[in-house]
Amino acid sequence: MIFDMDGVLADTNPFHVQKWEVLLAEYGISFDRLALPKLVLGPGNDVILRHFFGERLTAGERLRFGEELEAKFRRAFAPHAKALPGVERIIAECHEHDVLLALASAAISANVDFIVETLKLRPYFRVMVTADEVAQNKPHPEIFLKTAQKLAVSPANCVVIEDSFAGIEAAKRAGMKCVAVASTFPAPELRAYSEADLVVDNLEVLNFERLKALFVGHR
Repeated sequence: MIFDMDGVLADTNPFHVQKWEVLLAEYGISFDRLALPKLVLGPGNDVILRHFFGERLTAGERLRFGEELEAKFRRAFAPHAKALPGVERIIAECHEHDVLLALASAAISANVDFIVETLKLRPYFRVMVTADEVAQNKPHPEIFLKTAQKLAVSPANCVVIEDSFAGIEAAKRAGMKCVAVASTFPAPELRAYSEADLVVDNLEVLNFERLKALFVGHR
């Protein structure tokens, strides 16, 4: 079972959207406030910076921008850090059933370490893969394929818990099952415009039996 982090383990996404709103406004770059979440939630910072700034930023400048953005995010999110409802229960339940647990996030390692340590979830994850370890960001499947490789399991035996369209696409392109959590985008939108195998309103309604059912042809 492979968890995304932002919008799955914790409600970090409003803080991520906000950091981009501030940056784009600071540089006079116009953006659609309603469309922004789909552009910035899921892909890595490098992809987003290229989208808005084109090729005018050097690789070093993109790296610096990304580091500054994430430092601001951690400061803003720290006072609000807590796991989303159902997270600790489903992790504990799967742990009791000897399901291997991993985390695969498009966030940088500093953010991942900060979140999992703050939420006290680190001991549960056998493997953690971050944006720092892959060449291609979601929706490319590299991060999930690498996670499966580190777990020494077949992608076909993995289920990914995601909230973003880019993440769902990456999971399905990796040949994995995917549960979409409607913590960031509405459930009807996820059902209509993604290939998720199961869409749930939150992790409180997800349990081991529903996950197991994904692999035997029913939900």
